[in-house]
Amino acid sequence: MRGPAYFAPSSKLFIILLSGIVVSIIRASGEERSIYMVLMESDPVAFRNGDAASEHGKGRAPNWPKAHAKQLVDSHDQLLASRLELGTYCKLYSFTHIVNGFAVHTSPSQAKKLELSEGVMLVEKDRGAKLMTTYTPQFLGLPGGAWTRTGEEKPGDGIVIGVIDTGIDPSHPSFAYDPSNPFQTDPPHFSGACEAGPRFLSTSCNGKLVSARYFAAGAAVSLPLNASVDFLSPFDAVGHGSHVASVAAGNSGTPVILNGFNYGHASGMAPHARIAVYKAIYPSGGTLADVVSAIDKAAEDGVDIIVLSIGPDEPPEDTLTVLNVFDVFLLYARRAGIFVVQAAGNKGPGAASVVSFSPWAVGVGACSTDRRYSNALILGNGRRLPAIGLSGPSSGQGTVQFRLVAAKDAVKVNGSFSSSAVEECQVPEAFDPAIVRGSIVICSFLAGFLNGISTIVAVANTAEMLGFMGFVLVANPAYGDFVAPPIPFPIPGIMIPKVSYEQILSEYYQRLIRRDPRGSVIRFGAKAAIGEGRMASFAEEAPVVSRFSSRGPDIIDKWRNLVDVLKPDVLAPGDVVWGAWSPLSATEHILAGYNFAPLSGTSMAAPHVAGIAALVKQLHPSWTPSMIASAISTTASTFDNRGEPLLAEGSDLNSLHPSTHFDHGAGFINPTAALDPGLVFSSGFEDYLVFLCSLPGIDPETIKTSTGKTCNSSVCSHPSQLNLPSITVSSLNGSLSIRRRVQNMCKKPETYWSSVQEPLGVEVSLYPPWFTIVPSQSIDLEIRLKVTDVLGSFSFGQIVLTGSLNHIVTVPLSILPVSL
Repeated sequence: MRGPAYFAPSSKLFIILLSGIVVSIIRASGEERSIYMVLMESDPVAFRNGDAASEHGKGRAPNWPKAHAKQLVDSHDQLLASRLELGTYCKLYSFTHIVNGFAVHTSPSQAKKLELSEGVMLVEKDRGAKLMTTYTPQFLGLPGGAWTRTGEEKPGDGIVIGVIDTGIDPSHPSFAYDPSNPFQTDPPHFSGACEAGPRFLSTSCNGKLVSARYFAAGAAVSLPLNASVDFLSPFDAVGHGSHVASVAAGNSGTPVILNGFNYGHASGMAPHARIAVYKAIYPSGGTLADVVSAIDKAAEDGVDIIVLSIGPDEPPEDTLTVLNVFDVFLLYARRAGIFVVQAAGNKGPGAASVVSFSPWAVGVGACSTDRRYSNALILGNGRRLPAIGLSGPSSGQGTVQFRLVAAKDAVKVNGSFSSSAVEECQVPEAFDPAIVRGSIVICSFLAGFLNGISTIVAVANTAEMLGFMGFVLVANPAYGDFVAPPIPFPIPGIMIPKVSYEQILSEYYQRLIRRDPRGSVIRFGAKAAIGEGRMASFAEEAPVVSRFSSRGPDIIDKWRNLVDVLKPDVLAPGDVVWGAWSPLSATEHILAGYNFAPLSGTSMAAPHVAGIAALVKQLHPSWTPSMIASAISTTASTFDNRGEPLLAEGSDLNSLHPSTHFDHGAGFINPTAALDPGLVFSSGFEDYLVFLCSLPGIDPETIKTSTGKTCNSSVCSHPSQLNLPSITVSSLNGSLSIRRRVQNMCKKPETYWSSVQEPLGVEVSLYPPWFTIVPSQSIDLEIRLKVTDVLGSFSFGQIVLTGSLNHIVTVPLSILPVSL
C-alpha cells in the first residue's frame, strides 16, 4: 500500500485535474515548472540500522517497519510546507527504502529554496528518461550448458527479475503460468503487488508474473498524456517492456509466429525466473522521477536483479556522472544486494558515448549473432540483388516474375502530389491503380525518410491498399547507403540499402522501358520477383560489436573528462533479437498486431545479462552482486566463433575494425563459464565510497551532498584501485602500482599462473607471478604498470590467470601512457 505521500496512480481523473492545476499555476506565476528530485540526509528504511541490508541480500524481508517510512514521508511533507509557498509545488513521490528523498514539481526559485534548506543534500532537475529471442539461448550455449548446471527444467528458479520499462502484456504466452510445470521455489524474500488499471486486471499476475506496478506522477505533470495509449496501469502499450522481460526470463519454447510463418521458438535466458514489472515509461515519454521511484519500490519489494533498458540519454549537466540522482539510486540498490544491469546506450560508434557510467552497475554493449536474414530481388535477366525484408516471396518460391514499375512512372495524370511523397510511396491517392496493381513497385529513400517525415509503414499501407504484388525501397545516390534492419512485412516487401545495387536496378529498368516524346511510359518491359526472406542462415562471423552500440571510455562529466572505469562492462546479443511484443505497438506502427518482434539495441543486450545473472544467483545464492558481475566479466571471451579476435562495426557502412575493450568491455558473455569462474573480484559499498573520494579534483563536500557519506582522507588513493575485474588508467604518468584482491570460489585448492599481454607503451608486472589459493581464501595481487613509450591514445592488453583446475580468469587492461 502506498501512504498519503504517494500520488495515487489508479485515479486517471486525478491526473487530469492535477495537470490542469499545475498548468494554471504556471500561467499565474509566469515561471516554468519542472520536476526536481531531492535527496535528504537521514537514512532510509533499508539502512536505518547502518548496513542492515547487506550486499548478500540479507535484511530484505517482505515486511519492513512502516513507522520509519511514515516518519520519512512526514518529514518530506513538513519540509515542503515550511519552505515553499502553498500552491507553488506538487509533491509527486517520497523515496523511503534505499534512498531518503522525494520528487516535487515546482519552479526553479522554489527548488533553490529547497537546496538551501537544512537536511537537504542534493536537488537535481529531472532530465527525462528514454528507451534503449528465438535463437540467442542456442548461440550462448545455454541448453546443455548453463541450464544443465542450474537444473535443466528450472533455470532461474527462485530468482525475481525486476523489469523497469514500459510495462508488460500479461496475456502474452511468454509470461503464462503452467500449473502442470510448477516452480520449485517461492522467493521468500519477495513481496510485490498487482496494481489494476486499463487493460490490466488485478488477476493478471500469476506464478510467472509475480508483481506489476506503474509510476505515472512525473509523466502526468510533465507530458501531455494521451489517454488512448498512455494507460495508467502496468499494461505495455509500446512493446519494449514485454520484449525486455521475455529476453531475460520469458517462458521456454514459445512459438514465434508472424503473418502465418513460424520463425522458431523463443526463450528467455532464465526461463524459470519470476518477473516483477515496474512501468515507468509511456508512449508519450518518461521522467527520471518515475524511474527512480520504481527502483526504490523494486528494492523494497525484494527483487534480486533490476534490468534497466531505459534511462537518461545524456550525461548530467550540473554534477559528476557517477553522482547524479539516478546513479546514486543505483549505488544504493547495489548496497541493498541487488544486481543492477544497464543498457550501455545506442550512440555508437563514437568514442565516450556510453550512458552507463558507474562501477556499481553492469553496462552492456550490443553485438550480432551468427544468424542472418537475407532476401533478394531477382531481375528478369537472372541477376539477384541482395535485399533485406522479413517477407514471403512475391509468388511461390519467387520464380514467377511480375512487371516492375518505378513509383514516379505510375502517377495519376494531372496529379498534384509532391514528387518526393510519390517516389517514397507515401500517398496511395497519387498512383494510377491500373498501373501498380499486380506490379512490383520501386520506391525511393529520399529526404522524407532522412528527416523522419516518411515511414516504411506508409509504404506498406500504400502497397496493401492498391494491390501491389510487392514493393522495393531502394537507396538513392544523393543520400548514399542507409541502414536497414529486417522488418516483418505482411506483403512481399524488401529494402535495397546499397546505392551500388540500386544503380544496377535502375540501369536494368531504364534499358527495358519505352517512353513517348513527352517522357510518359508507353510500355513497362522490366520484370522481377521478390525472394523468400524469412529463412535464416547461421554461418556468419559472430559476435561483431554493433555499430549503434555505445563505446567507452567512461566519462565523469559533461566535458567528457575520463574516469578509470571500464565501460561497457560486457557484450551481449542485441542485434535482431526476437522477443515478446505488444500488438497495440503504440510507437512502432509497422509492428502493430504482432505478438513478437525482432529488435536491435543495447536494450536487448541488457536483459541477456540479467538472465545470466539470475542463473549465477540461483546456483550461488550467497554471492554478492559484485561477485556475480566479476564472474560474468572474467569469463567473457574476446574471440568470435571462428577463433579470431572480435571485430566491431565502424561509422562507415560495412566497415569493420579490430574491437577494443572500449567496444566490447571484458568481452562476449559466456554463461556456462560464469557459473564456475574460479576467482572473483569483490567490491562493497565502502569500496565505492573510497573510489568516489579518490576521483581527481573531487571536493569531499560533493560526495557528502550526493551520498550522505563523508570521505576518509587516509584511505583515498587512486580511482583505478577499486577492486574491479578490469584495470583502466586514463592517465599513466611514469609508473603506478595497483592492487587487486581475489577470492577462490572453487571448492578445492587451486594453483594459478599469470601471463600478461602488455598494452603498447606499458610494461606490466604481476606479483606474485603464481600462487596457490585454498577454498574461500582471499589474496592480494600487485600489478605494476610502467610507461615505456608515450602514446597519444589508449592501448589495450590483458592479464590472464590460468588455474590448475582449468579455470581461466581474464582481466582487461586499458591504459593511456602520457608521461615517462
